[in-house]
Amino acid sequence: MKLRRLQATTAGFDEELARLTAFDIALDDGIESVVRGIVADVRLRKNQALIEYTQRFDRWSPESEAMLELPSSLMQAALDGLPDSQRRALEMAAERVRSFHERQRQESWTLTEEDGTVLGQKVTALDRVGLYVPGGKAVYPSSVLMNALPAVVAGVREIVMVVPTPEKQRNDLVLAAAALSGVQRVFTVGGAQAVAALAYGTETIPAVDKIVGPGNAYVAAAKRQVFGVVGIDMVAGPSEILIIADGTTDPRWVAMDLFSQAEHDEMAQALLLCPDGGYLDRVEKAVAELLPGLPRHAVIRQSLRDRGALIEVRDLAQACELANRIAPEHLELSVADPEACLTQVRHAGAIFMGAYSSESLGDYCAGPNHVLPTGRTARFASPLGVHDFQKRSSLLKVSQQGAVTLGGIAEVIALQEGLQAHARAASCRFREDV
Repeated sequence: MKLRRLQATTAGFDEELARLTAFDIALDDGIESVVRGIVADVRLRKNQALIEYTQRFDRWSPESEAMLELPSSLMQAALDGLPDSQRRALEMAAERVRSFHERQRQESWTLTEEDGTVLGQKVTALDRVGLYVPGGKAVYPSSVLMNALPAVVAGVREIVMVVPTPEKQRNDLVLAAAALSGVQRVFTVGGAQAVAALAYGTETIPAVDKIVGPGNAYVAAAKRQVFGVVGIDMVAGPSEILIIADGTTDPRWVAMDLFSQAEHDEMAQALLLCPDGGYLDRVEKAVAELLPGLPRHAVIRQSLRDRGALIEVRDLAQACELANRIAPEHLELSVADPEACLTQVRHAGAIFMGAYSSESLGDYCAGPNHVLPTGRTARFASPLGVHDFQKRSSLLKVSQQGAVTLGGIAEVIALQEGLQAHARAASCRFREDV
């Protein structure tokens, strides 16, 4: 297939790039309205609403409220029933993800000032987290690992999972990943109604403190609407990959890495930046040769045609400058000296350094989290991690001398703000005329 070619040094390039990378994040009023009704209904009628939505959307009828929850023994049975190769792969991936995230854990700390005042920070985990997992044809055990294991490392007391089971069909890989990841309870509900249940609680499903995990447009809309009642991880857009290449990597490898994100859906974006026009030609040839052999070739073709591009840049420095402007979810530095480029990169969700660092390894088993900011939000957001499941409380233990020193400062500022009670509360501890 013929891919879009852009020249970064030509007039009008900036506008062309802006159009290509723009993604309309405007809310769909129809979806928002439907979801608003579902959320309100679940909040009001709880389990009864969940049963009716399960009948309507998943095409099976829970005979009782108890059927909304799977017995915990099914998770372990699913893990025990996996073929050896699948179990080993899941276990090895889980161990690497757990090990990586253990380095992110924050600890409480205090410092004591000269006058005896103690200041510090107390770090505590969330009590309960809800994990949304897509169901039906979607099989994402890796998402279970990536969302649940950081919560476990953080010390979250309870992790509950919701997963739709269309026509009552369960996915054993997902349940096995739940068993490996420390998920305690699994509920067979999905869609906006599952998000509402996690946010507000029902007779069966407990309310959580934070909801994480991927979902469709209705799930994303529900997460937006319940945010504030609970925390959420993020509202993710289409998947993105940007590859900076210097021409030293096998063009077939780069083509496959572009495919790896384009196959997610038609709105995914795959971009290649390189100063060597001849190398871009070779990658385009590899795309044409390799694409027909892939099962999802139609989705990849549509994605590359609508939102993909091969971009010839002046040099690698310009490529890094453009990468910072785009702030991609996944950035591959497929160059001979990736460390040199790394010093110039400021905005990216995950950075893959060198020819052997395929983005796919990050999706499944390298260790870093694959839940990443999209749609230029890498300018201010970070990958999902242990910090998302911990919170911080400030500690203040003021000594008698500290009350004099700090009280005097606070009194002056409070009076300037016109807050007399603040000023007196600060000064009454060291001055009797207050």
